[in-house]
Amino acid sequence: MNSQKFLKGAFAGVSLAALLAACSPEQSTGQAPPEATEAAKVSSPADRPATDEVIYFVLPDRFANGDPANDRGGIAGDIADHGFDPTHKGYFHGGDIKGITEKLDYIEGLGATAIWMTPIFKNKPVQGNPGDQSAGYHGYWITDFTQIDPHFGTNDDLKALVAAAHARGIKVIFDIITNHTADVIKYLECAGPDTGKVMPEQADCPYRPLGEPKYTAYVPAAEAGIKKPEWLNDTRYYHNQGNSTFKGESSLYGDFAGLDDLDTDNPEVAAKMADIYKWWISEFRIDGFRIDTARHVNDEFWQSFAPAIIEHAKAEGLPNFYMFGEVYEFTPKQLSHFTNVAKLPAVLDFALQWTIQKTIVGIPDAGNQQAIFSTGFQSEATPKAGFAPTQALADLFDGDIEYTGAAGKSATFLPTFLGNHDMGRFGFFLRQAHPDADPAQLLKRAELANALLFFARGVPVIYYGDEQGFTGDGGDQAARENMFPSQVDSYNDNVLIGSDATTAEDNFNPDHPLYRQIAALAAVRKAEPALMRGNQRTVAAGDTPGIFAFDRTDLASGSELVAAINTSTEEASAVLAVANPDGLTPVLSSGMAELSPDGTLRLAPLSYILYRRTN
Repeated sequence: MNSQKFLKGAFAGVSLAALLAACSPEQSTGQAPPEATEAAKVSSPADRPATDEVIYFVLPDRFANGDPANDRGGIAGDIADHGFDPTHKGYFHGGDIKGITEKLDYIEGLGATAIWMTPIFKNKPVQGNPGDQSAGYHGYWITDFTQIDPHFGTNDDLKALVAAAHARGIKVIFDIITNHTADVIKYLECAGPDTGKVMPEQADCPYRPLGEPKYTAYVPAAEAGIKKPEWLNDTRYYHNQGNSTFKGESSLYGDFAGLDDLDTDNPEVAAKMADIYKWWISEFRIDGFRIDTARHVNDEFWQSFAPAIIEHAKAEGLPNFYMFGEVYEFTPKQLSHFTNVAKLPAVLDFALQWTIQKTIVGIPDAGNQQAIFSTGFQSEATPKAGFAPTQALADLFDGDIEYTGAAGKSATFLPTFLGNHDMGRFGFFLRQAHPDADPAQLLKRAELANALLFFARGVPVIYYGDEQGFTGDGGDQAARENMFPSQVDSYNDNVLIGSDATTAEDNFNPDHPLYRQIAALAAVRKAEPALMRGNQRTVAAGDTPGIFAFDRTDLASGSELVAAINTSTEEASAVLAVANPDGLTPVLSSGMAELSPDGTLRLAPLSYILYRRTN
């Protein structure tokens, strides 16, 4: 057979219709295609395994404002009381549950099959010392675990969102917290009972090791009984050891930046926390949980909590309830502890994120590293500037064998991602590493990373706004821009990738090149069982930037695909360790690709290709 040449824009086989449907503006802004609508009528999204999902990760406050009447959460007073200030990146901006419901067309058009929202439980509206205050717009300062924060709407609004999403075959995943509550408890040794001082500084209440007397805990009169359920107001259910240093035992028993650390060693606390989240499953038909700060909770808690939640979900008719923990570790060996020992079903794959950053983004020179690594998301003490070889990806995937202990689940269950609301956006990493790169190269690198995310094993997660080329200025508040028009100056001066728009405008554009690319990748993934559930094997890697290739094989159907990316800015070639290369038919590509009968693949710079075996 002659060498195959595959150019951008060419598609093959049954994927053509799926890709065109996924990429069309009509679908992105209107109704789902007929076949998707019919499928939704036939089966519930609850029947779909977690491996088949494409997750869209949203901060409700920053996504869409469907009801301006709830912007202040029904709280009188000024900003220090209600926390609403759309000009400040650390306060509420007005997004809510109704806004997400109104934008389901946009989310469905992207190809997402699940929505993961940051916590939407009632929060302490504003927290911090005078001059260092911010709002609970992010949802991680919970006081009431029984209702939606009024800034986001009502429990009925949530039920309406879940029903509308499920009608489209889209799952809804909650972000939950078991490690801590809002900062309400104070310590007499650090602040007198009349001061009500909020103390985020570790120096005010340093960690006291186990075996030493705990701090004398109390609740200021103004906040007595603020937490729900009622048992959370009892200081006996907290560790009360002072602020964590995030080292040694303090990582488990210390207060996370002053937040009240629950005594998760107490079996009564474990049972009560499980009861809280079981109620949300029963009442709202939630499809999964992302678990915040999972590494700061003892293994024994997860060993009881995780199976209790999974069994409850099954009893409620949710056999594929998806639960994954946030563990800031960067090797498969470190991460797999939480699946093999703690028995969480899955963890976010920070190891893959870091490896993609080293190979596709590259590590900037020492002068530009601080902004990227200041939050501690690095696995090497002194990262070497430049690009890691593609062998780094092969080594990472070789580590998948570590994930053996979570009820038979493998690395195919790990949620994979490029950036997030804490560490920063992928676009930020790109701009930091390549401050002088032309816009076309930045777009190609973003597309290359997306392709790897969708072709490789794992469950791809898209951080809202990345499909519109958002970049941000760093991590945390700097990575949480509005999709609806922003009034934050530090957001609106950002240069986006693949677009001349700014965050001062509405950014629900289905014609953005990254939105269209992700929609196309999601359509291919949905059509190919091997991409969702198949085994993965490296077939080409090297000791320089260049071609990384792997095959995906679905044992149930016998389908096989081969994917390849070129991380180099030069054309690259490699011999693929596959049998019968002539039997591979191209499915999707971003540039020139030529596969010879001997298995030699030539691939254009910063491009990708996906093949399907047809004989």
